[in-house]
Amino acid sequence: MAGEQPRADQESPVPAYSWYALGVLFLVYLVNFIDRQILSILANDIKADLGLDDADLGFLYGTAFAIFYALFGIPLGHLADRWSRTRLLGLGLLLWSAMTALSGFARNGATLALARVGVGVGEATASPCAYSLIADWFPQRMRGTALGIYSAGLFLGSGLSLLIGGAVVQGWNAAFPVNPPMELAGWQVAFLAAGAPGLLLALLVFSLREPVRGGTDGIPVDAAALPVSPWAIFAVQLQRIVPPFTVFGAARRGPMALLANLAGAGAMALLAWGLGRITGNPGQFWFVALGCYAVWSWAVSLRHDEPAAFALTCANRPFMAITLAYAGVCFVGYTVTYWAAPYAERVFMLGKAQLGWLLGAPAAAGGFIGVLTGGRLADYLQQRRADGRLLVVLAGVLGPVPLVLIGYGSSSLTVFLICSLLLQIVTSSALSAAAAASQALVPPQMRGTATAIFFLGTTLIGLAFGPFTAGYVSEVTGNLALGVIGNLAIVPLALAALIIGMRSYATAVARVASRATVAGDTLTSG
Repeated sequence: MAGEQPRADQESPVPAYSWYALGVLFLVYLVNFIDRQILSILANDIKADLGLDDADLGFLYGTAFAIFYALFGIPLGHLADRWSRTRLLGLGLLLWSAMTALSGFARNGATLALARVGVGVGEATASPCAYSLIADWFPQRMRGTALGIYSAGLFLGSGLSLLIGGAVVQGWNAAFPVNPPMELAGWQVAFLAAGAPGLLLALLVFSLREPVRGGTDGIPVDAAALPVSPWAIFAVQLQRIVPPFTVFGAARRGPMALLANLAGAGAMALLAWGLGRITGNPGQFWFVALGCYAVWSWAVSLRHDEPAAFALTCANRPFMAITLAYAGVCFVGYTVTYWAAPYAERVFMLGKAQLGWLLGAPAAAGGFIGVLTGGRLADYLQQRRADGRLLVVLAGVLGPVPLVLIGYGSSSLTVFLICSLLLQIVTSSALSAAAAASQALVPPQMRGTATAIFFLGTTLIGLAFGPFTAGYVSEVTGNLALGVIGNLAIVPLALAALIIGMRSYATAVARVASRATVAGDTLTSG
């Protein structure tokens, strides 16, 4: 079988069905980001109607969504490694679409935050399932390109959310300037319109055929033959990461483990209380503390119960370095993606429809160009040097710096729009490169889990802190541009992480096959 792999990977054409299935996944990711990103175009209306401030808006977009996305990403990633990925993805799509629609009935910040939590839980199924499916539908030589096509849905969805949201709000408010049906404001109707398509798309997802896990790599894995039920493993993972069950898990490892767990929980709670008092934003830091405590508890449990899996992910230096470097890209990327529309509406006095066309359409095009070009370039460079894909990530780390400084420091609308377009191209180019580079560091039976861990960085660092930090600085200083520019402070840290990862990446990739063989029993038993 090993002798057949080079031929399968280098010569065999990709089946037409793989391209069809990739198209469906692209649509799923497009809907995913319409539902996630539509809050941006609606931010100023929500702020006025619900009596919120910029820090609250950053919390709703980032933290409320991100923490539960991160919490459930790990157990759902494990489930994706052992159960039907198409069924899991379809169920997740139904959940997040329904919760997006329910956001339209929110009457205060708390109910909208609860709906965003539901969206986060549902969307936690998307990338672990999709990345794992793509790796089994496409050979190694094509994965950067395939992941780029899938990831293009992110940026097209982000751009379309501005177009759709702007059109719906403006049209509804024009049609019903007073006494609207069901007393729904335009921003509420936009949520309903965004959530509906996903409910229909789920039927198409359920119809996809499940590929052979590891088949394109010549090392097929028979999930049905694994000794432990996928749902039993899912339940174990929930207990490892969802408080208060984390305390019981620590107690099973002994008194010292329980003491350490309680001490960690207490320290994080104290820090959250202090930061909440200082900033006046307790919700932000209690949510972050919950997420950090849960992930820390899970990592400690993983190290104790599954040392081989821990070694291949959390203790894998290049894997974690790539995760942290891309988190830095997301810290800046999510900031500008979310705040660009509210900033342009306030500073340049653009209407909703104008925002959709001047920001949304270019953002969709720029993101599409960037992620496809980045994926293709990553594959090209990978053929020429072992860490070639990481050079594309490097461009994503450094490229935004001059563009943010120029765009948010200019009083010209034209300059701002050009920089916004280029920012979408630069930040989007890093996604498929970082994803493909991280996937190459783990064996097939761990791809769903590895994807979930990879996205922990984007959520706990990039999404939970990027938009909120810019919003908080805006609220304190009265200057949103300063908040966005200030977030560039993450760049030196991301650059340092990437340099560390590049030094050991080639060696780590070469070790994957041998380490997976040694760890085989642990990895397959969960």
